Formats: sequence, structure tokens, C-alpha cells
Amino acid sequence: MMTYSRCWLTALFSVAAALAVGCSSLKTPATADVAVSKAAVANAVGAGGVEYAPAEMTSARDKLELANKAMAAKDYKLARDLAAQAQADAKLAQGKANSAKAQAAADALQEDIRVLRAELERNL
Repeated sequence: MMTYSRCWLTALFSVAAALAVGCSSLKTPATADVAVSKAAVANAVGAGGVEYAPAEMTSARDKLELANKAMAAKDYKLARDLAAQAQADAKLAQGKANSAKAQAAADALQEDIRVLRAELERNL
């Protein structure tokens, strides 16, 4: 009987410890999350996100600003959530920008091929 109670007691302490660790992590500053999101926004700007995905860039910047305000208000859970959303929006903007650039390069290449074919046909 003593071993059975000891198992339950150990399980109870384990659950309590897990909850304590989980709750304490919500109280620590989300500085790293916000910094990663800031870098993602900067990368998206560098990739041309402002030109090719303005809506996503505006959303990313707005959410990053709100995350910074949440950090200042010490609402770290909200700051983490907003930082993650800002990072997702920035990555989407960067992806759209990269895709648009690749499409433009492919279109230019297709035009070059068309011109070369026209020259070949004219010379034959």
C-alpha cells in the first residue's frame, strides 16, 4: 500500500512541477521572440516585400509594433503571440517577393528565347 501511495505522490509532484515551469515561462520576457520577428521583418524588406507584398508587410510591421507595446506592458504571452504572427506575415511577404522576382526572371528569359527563335527563323 505504501508503494502505491508513493507513486501517486510522485506523479502529483511531477504534474505540479510541470505546471509551475509552464506558468513561469509565460512570465519571462519574450525578448528573443520579438527580436527574431524584427529580423524576419527586416529580411522581408530586404527581399522586396514592401514592393511585392505590401499588405503582408503592413500586417507584419503592425503586429511587431503591438508586440513591442505588449512587452512594455509586461504582457509576455501576448507579445510572444504577436511576434509569432509578425514573423509568419514577414515570411509570407518574403516568399511572395521571391516568387514574384523569380516569375519576372522567367518571363524575361522566355522573351529572350522568343527573340532568339525569331532571329533563327529569319536567318534560315
